[in-house]
Amino acid sequence: MASETPGPRMRRDDAVALLRNHGITPTARRVDIAVVLLARAQHVCAEDVHRMLFRCGTPVSRATVYNTLGLFARHGIVRELVVDSDRVLYDSNPASHDHIYDVDTGVLTDIEPGSVVVDALPSLPSGTRVERVDVVIRVGRSRSA
Repeated sequence: MASETPGPRMRRDDAVALLRNHGITPTARRVDIAVVLLARAQHVCAEDVHRMLFRCGTPVSRATVYNTLGLFARHGIVRELVVDSDRVLYDSNPASHDHIYDVDTGVLTDIEPGSVVVDALPSLPSGTRVERVDVVIRVGRSRSA
């Protein structure tokens, strides 16, 4: 979950350049979202981004936030991680790495690249290729019997 304070922000001109480099038209709202989302390494849901924008004095509709996060994920600016059936988190670090997800707290933590080794993958359907492998290790507190 995002912190309660708006936190650092990316420079607007850097956000514009990043969007253009990824083939995305830098509309005002897309730049606003990039400025708060990409300022630091973080794992946030769409509602977190919506709240961060509101606290920064930049009201953006929820639909725009959801649509923009999907666009950013499709273009490789962020990583979209489905951590459970009704929770999607966006990772501002698009580089290849794995995660530990604490089901009790909802916190997603990066695992150092190379710490998880996948030795083999199953046979793929004809005409497909591996785009990437995301490992999310789900942990919870031990329950006493």
